[in-house]
Amino acid sequence: MLYRESGQFKTSYVADSQIFPIRQDRIFFALLMAVAFVAIPFVGTEYWLSAILTPFLIFSLAALGLNILTGYAGQLSLGTAAFMAVGAYAAYNFQLRIEGIPVLLTFILAGASAAVVGVAFGLPSLRIKGFYLAVATLAAQFFVVWALTKFPWLSNNSSSGVITAQRLDLFGVAIDTPVKKYLFVLGIVTVLALIAKNLVRSATGRAWMAVRDMDVAAEVIGIPLMRTKLLAFAVSSFYCGVAGALYAFCYLGSVEPDGFSLDLSFRILFMIIIGGVGSILGSFLGAAFILLLPIFLDNVLPALASSLHLPFTNATVSHIQLMVFGGLIIFFLIVEPHGLARLWQIAKEKLRLWPFPH
Repeated sequence: MLYRESGQFKTSYVADSQIFPIRQDRIFFALLMAVAFVAIPFVGTEYWLSAILTPFLIFSLAALGLNILTGYAGQLSLGTAAFMAVGAYAAYNFQLRIEGIPVLLTFILAGASAAVVGVAFGLPSLRIKGFYLAVATLAAQFFVVWALTKFPWLSNNSSSGVITAQRLDLFGVAIDTPVKKYLFVLGIVTVLALIAKNLVRSATGRAWMAVRDMDVAAEVIGIPLMRTKLLAFAVSSFYCGVAGALYAFCYLGSVEPDGFSLDLSFRILFMIIIGGVGSILGSFLGAAFILLLPIFLDNVLPALASSLHLPFTNATVSHIQLMVFGGLIIFFLIVEPHGLARLWQIAKEKLRLWPFPH
């Protein structure tokens, strides 16, 4: 088969430890990047670029941040939307109060601001874990939304806390069209995803996974728990903060504190459960599934109901979506806890052996 790696020999440790050691994977990734950066901007409609692909990339980045913390470091968190809110409002204030600040520096500082808040709320992880830690991070969700509402300075004295994102300029080019916003978000997400892929394969990533599997044993072999856990919170919150800034500036344009609700945190959590906990690819697969499934149901269910002559309303579609989401979460937790990413891995393994017996 085309996917077999027979005849591909590694002559150095560097070649053996690269991100895509198999030639077919490197070719597939290059083709995927060519399609994403070149083909889609030419053939994609304004609706697909602004309403589907851009939010897909932004939520993939947020899910990736949560996956670093929960999937690789084993620290439960229900405050993802709060860290996104910190990034969104921090980027807004940096653009507002520092004249001429480069846009990339704005997003880096927004992510750094979210990382500081994430470390502050990650301190309880040194004493508690599991569901108790999830409840502790839940405090971040309520505190951040409360602070953004009660301190008008953060929203430039807006009584409701609503902010309108400023226009972005990258090297003198205005990012003001769906194509430019899509390419801008795609570039940032691609770079951060590759950095995350390298990070989880490094000594830091191995330390995270050791703490996740058994923190007592990790401490015995010399891994500093405090630094490892807080670093996981910092990196995860940084990714979520950048995603929040992109969410405000490149997708919605105008956000409010209540928009970063607990419901959004749960949606991102569902993305990594369905996509695959502890998987970079799973963050993207889960985000695509959660975003595309409602669109699919909105188009299929009314047509199916009309063909069967059944009464159908928008409320019925909404209820069925919730039932499908709940059923799928239960299905993946029982049948395949590692989600869609694991199913993709199994398919590749079978493809390598075909047509021989498995």
